[in-house]
Amino acid sequence: MIVDSHCHLDCLEGGQNLSGVEEYLQRAQASGVSRFLCVCIDWENFPMVKSLAQHFPQVYASVGVHPNHKDGKEPTVEELVNEAKADEIVAIGETGLDYFRSQGDLDWQRERFARHIEASKQSGKPLIIHTREAKQDTISMMQSEQAIDAGGVMHCFAEDWDTAKAAMDMGFYISFSGIVTFKSATELQEVARRVPIDRMLVETDSPYLAPVPHRGKQNEPAYVKHVVDFIAQLRGESSDAIAQCSSDNFFRLFSSAA
Repeated sequence: MIVDSHCHLDCLEGGQNLSGVEEYLQRAQASGVSRFLCVCIDWENFPMVKSLAQHFPQVYASVGVHPNHKDGKEPTVEELVNEAKADEIVAIGETGLDYFRSQGDLDWQRERFARHIEASKQSGKPLIIHTREAKQDTISMMQSEQAIDAGGVMHCFAEDWDTAKAAMDMGFYISFSGIVTFKSATELQEVARRVPIDRMLVETDSPYLAPVPHRGKQNEPAYVKHVVDFIAQLRGESSDAIAQCSSDNFFRLFSSAA
């Protein structure tokens, strides 16, 4: 079994209707991918994300607002915690810092991140953290806001070993996406070799970042198998071992996932 630990089923072409999502899930099942975490990126579309997890028992969901989402409702800690009480909600996020797409005064982004960390600690549901061109501030906030008490995953990891180590020292897992298969990702590939197998997750982040050999196309959950196979080859381990361990790690981290 393989778990796609981070995907956006509702953002896929045809993903706004159940029949379209079911086709993606069936293709994934045929590739050995049988569980999926559909990650929320804005408050307005959260009902759709939640409904997918309610309809498909193999799909779990998160609640949160992406760091780049500027417009729309800004949920309070209390609202996040309240929504996280639902059985199908297994995580808070995705949250974090992104200085690549957002510019100028980003205090609002840091305040949002702090609220999500607090919601995670209060709810007991782990964090899904996104960071881009903000690794130092991300780690610093995780430390100052005591994210160690929340736990979670650095999703779609694309940073260096020092950042991975700092996150793991706070109990976080490291999740690899299709980026690790890119020729240019030599530093990330070294991180994938070094991360302990019991701290590793795999994901697609679909519909984005399709792995080789599908790069440039819409990504989908079935393609996480390519991430598993690539990491296995990097580490000189079997694909079955990477699939099994990353799946075990998923259920250890997201302990409310049935």
